[in-house]
Amino acid sequence: MTSDPREELHRLRAQTEAQAVALEGDLRSLFEASRSSNADDEHDPEGSTIAFERAQLTAVLDATRRRLAELDGALRRVDEGSYGVCEGCGRPIPGERLAARPSARTCVACASRR
Repeated sequence: MTSDPREELHRLRAQTEAQAVALEGDLRSLFEASRSSNADDEHDPEGSTIAFERAQLTAVLDATRRRLAELDGALRRVDEGSYGVCEGCGRPIPGERLAARPSARTCVACASRR
């Protein structure tokens, strides 16, 4: 992570937001394709059903939206001056943890207690 966490968080947020937009487009395309198809996806000989693909895309999109919310929370903590401080014990979150998980709200010890 750079010396300015805000810069890195904004970069990660933009990247994650672009991913969410792409996933939303993929999901929309899948819905449109399934509406215009007469395929019986419950008995698809290819194995992977439209319903399965839809469920996978929806799960990935949900995870991406959660990541956006986590990054937004991290940006708020930067603005408030509490970024990098563990919400559990109040100690500084080690730089290695923030480098691996920039939106971390807790140190590893407190995270493992949850």
